Amino acid sequence: MIDERDVPVNESYISALKSQSGITVMAKSKWFNAVHVRGSEADINALSSLGYVVSIDFADKSLNSARFLDSKNKFEIENTQVDFVYGTTQNQVEMINADALHSLDYTGNGMLIAVLDASFTNVETMAAFQRLRDAGDLLGGYDFVDRTNNVYAFDPSPGLSHGTRVLSNMAAFVQDNYVGTAPDASYYLFRTEDVFNENPVEMSYWVEAAERADSLGVDVINSSLAYKDFDGTKYDYTAAEMDGTTVFISKGANIASEKGILVVNSAGNSGLNDGAHGGIWAPADAPGVLTIGAVNSSGTIASFSSRGSAFQTVQKPDVVAQGQAAYVVNEFDTIVTNNGTSFSSPITAGGVTSLWQALPNATNVEIMNYVRQSASQYLTPDDNYGYGIPDLGLALGIGLSVKEEKRNTLKIFPNPVNDILYVKFPDEIEQSVITIYNILGKVVLQKIITKSDFSVDVSSMASGLYMLHLNSKTSSKIFKFIKS
Repeated sequence: MIDERDVPVNESYISALKSQSGITVMAKSKWFNAVHVRGSEADINALSSLGYVVSIDFADKSLNSARFLDSKNKFEIENTQVDFVYGTTQNQVEMINADALHSLDYTGNGMLIAVLDASFTNVETMAAFQRLRDAGDLLGGYDFVDRTNNVYAFDPSPGLSHGTRVLSNMAAFVQDNYVGTAPDASYYLFRTEDVFNENPVEMSYWVEAAERADSLGVDVINSSLAYKDFDGTKYDYTAAEMDGTTVFISKGANIASEKGILVVNSAGNSGLNDGAHGGIWAPADAPGVLTIGAVNSSGTIASFSSRGSAFQTVQKPDVVAQGQAAYVVNEFDTIVTNNGTSFSSPITAGGVTSLWQALPNATNVEIMNYVRQSASQYLTPDDNYGYGIPDLGLALGIGLSVKEEKRNTLKIFPNPVNDILYVKFPDEIEQSVITIYNILGKVVLQKIITKSDFSVDVSSMASGLYMLHLNSKTSSKIFKFIKS
């Protein structure tokens, strides 16, 4: 969907901002017609005198003196290796029944996935991604933190390449040992997370990357990132602001969804203890995001998996998948197990991508609904499991049933109508007779409609309520419509 939000930020404005005293431009967003800058409070406030600056929104909402805390490492729990094993992904794939899609040759082929994460060390050389590279499906990307096209260059430190492991859940392939949930999809990699600092600019990087993904025609975004608390409490969001529509990155995620991208995000690793502090953090709190919690290999909720709370306005998490002792391929090209919703998210994202390949005419919102409807506790969702563990084979069946129902549905539109009324009927009906009656039961129009001539001119009819009787060899139905 193209609209005014796709107009780029005026580059002359950005250049002018860069020349302002004490100002550093960090990121830009065409969706919000905004830039993220750094500078002193006085220098930033001085920007309000510029004619093209409409408003200023400080990351430090209170502008109180900083009370700096120790730098937080959100990936600490996830970088703890559970067992150093050479194994298979059978359980984590079969748990969500992604193997049913693979057996039908739906493996993500022709679909585009953008991975927004922290680092992608060695992806361009690892054997686990050789199949991906050979197929031309590793499309490169961009490092929004260091502003370089070499998205593989950043290496936080040995054993800490979060994005490499996340990507492996979807894209890695090791003969007889490891298969991701979308091994034949194509991938863009975007570094948006600065692992050494927790600062609001990372949210701006994320939105910038989502905009880039949109311009590249990406179908699915996987993001195993979460934001609420930062280095120094002055930037922190309140629990009540985890409502899906307040935080900048959540607004961006909702726009991405409106643009037709299916955004999949991890629920976070705050566990039960965070319920009073917001539960699901941004952007996973956004209604437009498919939010994924974590379970163990038996399907029991993982203790670290973030729970939904009263602050979320829609059911969160949406669904859950294996994230405790999930198999990943690390940056040393070794299959290991890690803990974290960061891994349940891409396991699901890859599976959902394969599902969408099987249902190419569905919208992103429809795919999300099929996934929810297929889940183990769809009728009784809760804040731990959401709608439960999805069954992507069942989701495919639901989607195909809906497609068949749409194909076989008799419809008239628009209603009310001014001039031309259209009649839709199932493919197996070649032609039908329509008869229109007024409220007195008098026939005012009769016509034979076919697949090539299915419009009815009602412009000469008086305003009011009418009945339309559609009759064919195999079906008969009566509709009410209003002539305005």
